[in-house]
Amino acid sequence: MVTDPTASADPRADLPGDGRRESADERADRNWSELLQELRVLQTGTQILTGFLLALAFQPAFTELSGPQRAFYLTLVVLAALSAIVALAPVALHRGLFRRHEKPVVVAFGHVALLTALVTVSVLLVGVVVFVFDIVLDAAASWIAGGVLAVVIVLLWVAAPVAFRRRGPVAPPSRDDHPTEHPTTEEHTTR
Repeated sequence: MVTDPTASADPRADLPGDGRRESADERADRNWSELLQELRVLQTGTQILTGFLLALAFQPAFTELSGPQRAFYLTLVVLAALSAIVALAPVALHRGLFRRHEKPVVVAFGHVALLTALVTVSVLLVGVVVFVFDIVLDAAASWIAGGVLAVVIVLLWVAAPVAFRRRGPVAPPSRDDHPTEHPTTEEHTTR
């Protein structure tokens, strides 16, 4: 019996019919590259929020915050730092395991770290909105704004992916579904 050396040991590793012919190493490289792109997007947003939070402490109005508002602010700063640490953890692991042929381990760890970072960033986003609304308006408005934002995050970051995942893979379009690339003679002369 001849076995395909590029076949995955895990039959669930690729969706059937996705058209990819790649070895386990190629798949790990592709998955790592995709994970890095996602981490870059997440890290940029986290850095902007962290910079915003750090700049607040140096504003003259910061001294007017109440004790609970200061505690909430410091909680948000710690959460921002934590989200950055979690989002960078896969990169640190990659450096630690560099040239040890452990990329599948790095990808699996990165997947969990990215999901964890998404949770911390979602809490951070809601917290920052609650904090700003509390300062600008009042506590009631802050909780309404935070609740609405939390619902939007749950819908777009949890419900939508779950719905698409349950729907299953989408079949690639057939050649008949695409219009011809070149105009016919009649179309060309009427233009």
